[in-house]
Amino acid sequence: MMTKFDTIIFDLGGVLIDWNPRYLFKHFFVSQEAMEHFLSEVCTTDWNEMQDAGRSFSEATDLLISEFPEYKNEIQMYYQRWVEMLGGPIHDTVQILSSLKDSQQYKMYALTNWSDESFPVAYEMYEFLHWFDGILVSGAEKMKKPDPQIFELLMDRFDINRDAAIFIDDNKKNIDAASNLGILSLHFNSPAQCRSELLSLDIHV
Repeated sequence: MMTKFDTIIFDLGGVLIDWNPRYLFKHFFVSQEAMEHFLSEVCTTDWNEMQDAGRSFSEATDLLISEFPEYKNEIQMYYQRWVEMLGGPIHDTVQILSSLKDSQQYKMYALTNWSDESFPVAYEMYEFLHWFDGILVSGAEKMKKPDPQIFELLMDRFDINRDAAIFIDDNKKNIDAASNLGILSLHFNSPAQCRSELLSLDIHV
């Protein structure tokens, strides 16, 4: 018999919010190649994720400037103008969230890798972030996905029954980590695919 799900957990970036540093930096490099070099060799994904784990913007910025002084202005811009990296809501996924909210059948939580310094700004920008019953922000907890401890913290803090929960994320590593803890996990590729998989679990959105 199919488990009765009562909780849906959403990732934010790449699922509900479109974020990409290229939205900002495409205006400041002479070529696509130059921009991609900067994002792969200077302000890298790994570097940015350390801020999601709690490192301060100022420490991260100073660290890179000492290593790449020729990119000082661009490095400073990364967090001074980070809001310009936001492309806005992923509207079709927000509609899924809205349907779940309106049904009043599910608790809804967000588990996001996001710096505690910038998340409050996004929280004020996007009304749908206020629909959640709770949000756990990695930067505030000094740990990030896919660390199993952050999933355990989410379960404990909000008293979530993992056997009745569904986790949605666009990062395969995060999906694997949640699955290994016994949480049914959906690897997000598009709103249409997400909707279809939820419907297959008898969750009408």
